[in-house]
Amino acid sequence: MNENDKIDNSNEIKLKWSFCPICGTKIPEVKKIKFCTKCGVDLIYINTHMRMPSRKNTRPLVSRASTTYRPYGFKPLRPLRKKFSQDELFNLKDEKLWGSSASIGITAAAFFLMNFVAVLAVFVYVFFSFNIATIDDILANPYFIIFSSFIELILFIVPLIYVGKYLKKSSLSNRLILLGFTVKGFSKKKIIKEILLGLGFAILGVFLVLGVSILMEVILTVIFGYEIVYGILGTSGEVDVLITSSDVLSIFWLVIIMILIIGTSEEVLFRGFLQKGLVRTLGKNWGIVVTALIFSSIHIIGIFLFPESLTSFLISFLLSFLPFFAISILLGLLYNWRKENLIAVMITHGIYNAITIIIAFLVFNSF
Repeated sequence: MNENDKIDNSNEIKLKWSFCPICGTKIPEVKKIKFCTKCGVDLIYINTHMRMPSRKNTRPLVSRASTTYRPYGFKPLRPLRKKFSQDELFNLKDEKLWGSSASIGITAAAFFLMNFVAVLAVFVYVFFSFNIATIDDILANPYFIIFSSFIELILFIVPLIYVGKYLKKSSLSNRLILLGFTVKGFSKKKIIKEILLGLGFAILGVFLVLGVSILMEVILTVIFGYEIVYGILGTSGEVDVLITSSDVLSIFWLVIIMILIIGTSEEVLFRGFLQKGLVRTLGKNWGIVVTALIFSSIHIIGIFLFPESLTSFLISFLLSFLPFFAISILLGLLYNWRKENLIAVMITHGIYNAITIIIAFLVFNSF
């Protein structure tokens, strides 16, 4: 029996530290502990000899996230991300998922990829038609907008691809469950409840945005004056151009697109992916607020391009940003309340968009 074995079997030796002198890991308060649970160094040897042990006096450790052995003295392996089974996907409240950088980065990548494809589609059409003058007509054509809306599916596809790395079995069903787009485990009664909640919050959203818009108009009118504010309000926007060029049939298809594609795709990206990640790194409140800030900024990005003046930019920004921010906060709170399931949230978003288009079309054709 050598000296180390005698030391190991002794019950009289008490360690001089509460933390490993090599890696700083807290030493468990258990009897006869010899090796550091993280770096594998021989604690009894250092405690007795006050010097580093040789390689032969260390124990190889197995990384919790890997089956690769690593003895003391080697650089610790970076822990692998946790992968979830299907059963675990329904209880992710306290589980760490993708971080803030991935949440924002993947969202930005999906948005820019979507716009790149949209611009490319217009470019290809113009190139083959050999008529640059038709660009304005193309962009104002409601049927072109209906067709191009399918490009928004990129917002759905990008996070769907990314989340596969967090799954033990990266099937389509599991990816959708992880993003909250599922009715698995829902009874018919519960599905109907989610649909009704979606409809109710969509109506609430219309009144919320209308109230915020009117309030901002009043405040800005007091600050800048009636003529300036309503001069900017009178400028035709994308929605105005779309409505003025639409007929009943195109409005019908736009409503379908808003419910089935726009509401679904945007909620998968912004709530199912972005908010889900940010809530786990920033906390519930900040996660919802930052998601709303990003959601609103992306929807009014055109305002930042070539502003006429600082005053017009500020008025246009506030009139557009705050209504988007308000509806996004509502959607974020609803998503949190529904325990990160997207069914009611997607219905709210899609129906809200549809109601907005229908009201604008009816108002335009009434005056």
